[in-house]
Amino acid sequence: MNSTKTIGIIGGGQLGQMMAISAIYMGHKVITLDPSADCPASWVSEVIVAAYDDVEALRELAERCDVLTYEFENVDADGLDAVVTGNQLPQGTDLLRISQNRITEKDFLSQKAGVAVAPYKVVTSSSDLDDIDLTKKQVLKTATGGYDGHGQVVISSQEDLAKACDLADSTACVLEEFVTFDLEISVIVSGNGVDFTVFPVQENIHRNNILSKTIAPARISDQLAEKAKSMALQIAKQLDLSGTLCVEMFATADDIIVNEIAPRPHNSGHYSIEACDFSQFDTHILGILGQPLPQIHQHAPAVMLNVLGQHVEAAQTYVHNNPSAHLHLYGKLEAKHNRKMGHVTVLKEDEEEFA
Repeated sequence: MNSTKTIGIIGGGQLGQMMAISAIYMGHKVITLDPSADCPASWVSEVIVAAYDDVEALRELAERCDVLTYEFENVDADGLDAVVTGNQLPQGTDLLRISQNRITEKDFLSQKAGVAVAPYKVVTSSSDLDDIDLTKKQVLKTATGGYDGHGQVVISSQEDLAKACDLADSTACVLEEFVTFDLEISVIVSGNGVDFTVFPVQENIHRNNILSKTIAPARISDQLAEKAKSMALQIAKQLDLSGTLCVEMFATADDIIVNEIAPRPHNSGHYSIEACDFSQFDTHILGILGQPLPQIHQHAPAVMLNVLGQHVEAAQTYVHNNPSAHLHLYGKLEAKHNRKMGHVTVLKEDEEEFA
């Protein structure tokens, strides 16, 4: 019944690598497209070395594969539309386009999916900031291209406003009210186009705008956790989701506000490899293949720590001293400062140990 498929992954970073590992365990073959011949996915799959917008290379991938997927959102949607046939890309390019542009994303989340987002307005030039209220902290984000804190300015002074005006004159942006929140959380949800499965709510702690630590389950009330999961499910249903999606949110004292979506497995879901009976990568592969999806069970509370370039040695020492910790290194050849080189997952029976 589960015949072998050839799965094409656009993007050969660590997410592509971990998708490929799940697919291989299920008996499938994987071909990855990535500009770098020695990308992390090259350890576990064949690689077509080409730029992400190389339409001929995308066509070769499409012709050689039964199903296509992508590991990150900055993929050329037009290029994919030009080469895919039938239902070869179950995630579709609509989801890509929504998540590639903050204006489109905010409109989709607030109007179509009907979930709460931070109050926002579209900014097309610095003149749109003329009437800004500096007594309220706000954040200006570029509509496209920003990640890990790049492409945004927090505005709480005239000096910040000058930087924001420069940004607004260079590209379309979204101005959001700064949300006062207790925790940053995320919910991983997977779908097969019809049915959906939701992972436990994850608590995310960032340092310098890069995810540092994920605690699962998140330390929030059961009521807020259920609300977060139901909002993620609402978004997934609106999208007829195939594969895995991460919904990033803010938890306030008594509410959940959606920040953004990532149309793929996510850094904050890596703990699921050891802590859950199925990982976010397993459900992604099952979802894009249209297979039945399991309900997710988490075996034990978990903490996932990102290993950046400057942490590799310390992480290896930690795992040597704590043999029950799980170290994942992605096979990146050069350990650069703040570059994600791997992660460590620690399982605990007693959640209080994480405090």
